[in-house]
Amino acid sequence: MSYKPVFEVTRGEVVESVHFGAVAVADNSGRLHAWLGDPETVTFLRSSAKPFQGLRLLESGAAAHYDLSSKQIAIICSSHSGTDEHVQEVASIQNTIGVNEDDLLCGTHPPFHRETTTQLKQKGFEPTPNHHNCSGKHTGMLALACFLDAPTTNYVDHQHLVQCLNLQVFAEMCGLDPTAVEVGVDGCSAPNFAVPLRAAATAFARLVDPSGLALDRAEACRGVVNAMILHPGMVAGPERFDTRIMKVADGKLVAKGGAEGYQGIGILAGAIATESPALGVAIKISDGDLGRRARAPVTLAVLEALGALSDDQRAALIEFGPQPVTNYRGLIIGEARTCVRLERSVLR
Repeated sequence: MSYKPVFEVTRGEVVESVHFGAVAVADNSGRLHAWLGDPETVTFLRSSAKPFQGLRLLESGAAAHYDLSSKQIAIICSSHSGTDEHVQEVASIQNTIGVNEDDLLCGTHPPFHRETTTQLKQKGFEPTPNHHNCSGKHTGMLALACFLDAPTTNYVDHQHLVQCLNLQVFAEMCGLDPTAVEVGVDGCSAPNFAVPLRAAATAFARLVDPSGLALDRAEACRGVVNAMILHPGMVAGPERFDTRIMKVADGKLVAKGGAEGYQGIGILAGAIATESPALGVAIKISDGDLGRRARAPVTLAVLEALGALSDDQRAALIEFGPQPVTNYRGLIIGEARTCVRLERSVLR
């Protein structure tokens, strides 16, 4: 069975609703350490792919050529909330490479940050492309196109040089041939990738422990990881899960969520125990978790089962854990709870 129960909601003593999911935990060799459901389930990473879509920018020399800061690299890998700080950081990259937000092909949506959206409305302003959560990624793609003297008007086309390079890098990080990666169109119009959960987990493990990779690839991985750890607020935003868990984990992991209930995690070597290997975690909630009640608690449950979070860290993230079920009078009428039961491989 591809998916198994991971999160359930009760009314009284009766289980009323169940979310199903699948999990893969792998090291940088691709060896499975733990799983739930079928770790070979193929699904799109959505925005969880962004750290890998930024790698070619670094390993090509483009990031150094444009003297991009770690903060700018972090927002290139982000699904940011559209705050003023986020928008300014994206614009700073555009100013450096000689483009502007009109060149972005991601579209426009209101900022995820509610206060920013309210302020825009009060001032009579409409959101612009730089408020789009993917504007950093798109600006990074434009930066690579400019560096390579490739066209910038069609940079999201699947056959564009930038996208071909991004696909190649992602496939190699997963340990796959590029032809084995299913490619679709993301919500922001850029290509997106579908691979088995195990392959995605391998990619996240390699991201945080690139030993064995080519020197330029390894340096690019370290650059992305360092940027995300140093600037977690750029990767998501205020009160959002990826930002909070990276802050609380204090340099021991990177987190990048994606739409439709996807979550990628890279756990650094030594984060669980003195000689523990780096691990990648890929999680998919099968129904897309549109109510946003399952992905974060399930992720915390997986990390807890792996021993990757201390009791204090788990307590600091309590707002992302299961919450009591209440009615319109505020009465507690049931509970939400994870039911994650990882299977473990026997490692020799």
